[in-house]
Amino acid sequence: MELSAQDTQKDMTPISTYNDLARAIQEGTKEIVISRNITVNHALILHEGVSLRGVVQENGELPMLLFAGSDGLGLTANNSLKDLKINAPVGRRAVFTTYSKENLGTFDLENLSVQGQVSFIFRIGTLSADVRLKDIDIFSADARAYLEQPQKYGVNVIQGALTIYNMNGDEASVVNVRAEGITIGRENAPVTGSGIFIAGAGDKGGRTLVSRLETGAVYSTGKIPYGVADYITGGVFVLNGAHAKEVVTNGELVTYGVNDMVTDVWGSVDDWTSNAPIISYGPSGIGFVNFGIVKNYTVNAPIQTYGEGARGYNQYDGTVDKIAFKSIETFGNGSIGIQISKKIGTLTVEESVTTHGAVGNSLVKGVITKLPAYAISIKNGGYAERIEVKGDVVSNGDKVTAYITEKGGEVKDLTVGGAITAYGKEAKGRELDV
Repeated sequence: MELSAQDTQKDMTPISTYNDLARAIQEGTKEIVISRNITVNHALILHEGVSLRGVVQENGELPMLLFAGSDGLGLTANNSLKDLKINAPVGRRAVFTTYSKENLGTFDLENLSVQGQVSFIFRIGTLSADVRLKDIDIFSADARAYLEQPQKYGVNVIQGALTIYNMNGDEASVVNVRAEGITIGRENAPVTGSGIFIAGAGDKGGRTLVSRLETGAVYSTGKIPYGVADYITGGVFVLNGAHAKEVVTNGELVTYGVNDMVTDVWGSVDDWTSNAPIISYGPSGIGFVNFGIVKNYTVNAPIQTYGEGARGYNQYDGTVDKIAFKSIETFGNGSIGIQISKKIGTLTVEESVTTHGAVGNSLVKGVITKLPAYAISIKNGGYAERIEVKGDVVSNGDKVTAYITEKGGEVKDLTVGGAITAYGKEAKGRELDV
């Protein structure tokens, strides 16, 4: 049905009060425009096909929806949110999906500043949906309360400030995602939980397909108590059931706490490029940990870890065809620079791999284990076609070997442009077939 000119004008009239906003939603107004900050005491559910946007106020600020003690905006199908500030309580959902049907159409979010979780969870009954995100800044959120958590490798993964999760077990279910200009948290004021969490239903079932994920800075922490081994988070996490064609991180990625991985893959990624530092401050926080299938992974900036057992790069399962780092440096006991447990293709480090710790505790597949801070460790079952380190391979710790290959591990072609050096009591430069 075509709208008359009068109806179109009515839909476009800016709203400045709660009563007018509630009335517009109740009456099914398709295009809702707000021009002032509005405080709301309950969640607002947008009907199918409804868009909500803000217009800039006289001082240049976008209007804000403030949710006093509840979740924020619930989406049903074919909804869009643009040019808004959305302020929900930190531990609640600022934006969330509410509805299941076979085709949910497109969710289009653009130019949003958000406090609270942005949550797209798709359940039984949904076979298709498109999520398009552009210029979304989630500056504060706490995702620990939500129990929909993938479980594998002895751990649960806590949801993220941005969560996209296709939980439908039907293999015909596909959620398509394109997300650009995503920023999470603030330096020294991270979101709680993961930063960006993208998942399908698991190794079998509904899938989440990402054509492009492009981020600015991401700051996150799970606030997991030290000694808890069966919960983890990720700064940017592509989980099983999810496939990303392209991931580009243009801002620094920083995690602060226990078991906070910085970049993690359980699913599959074609091309991942990080153009800013990857930093982990907490115990057992790994710069890049891979359980999945990755074709190309490149970091054009340093990876640095500071916590006990916080490794630089860990290939646990799956494989990577081509991986390249600028440099890797770890500062904690038990913090290995590079550990390879499965077959990979080529690995290049433009500068050096350096560790500064001795023996310490580290999380390995949900179990706390004692590990020396090897610079490079090739485990039994680990294999690399080629490893090239253009700088040095250095360890700085007692009873630590700089480069170690276990029986059953192999590097077909190893090139180190500098020196392999171990500093410390009873330290060794290189050991083979240990």
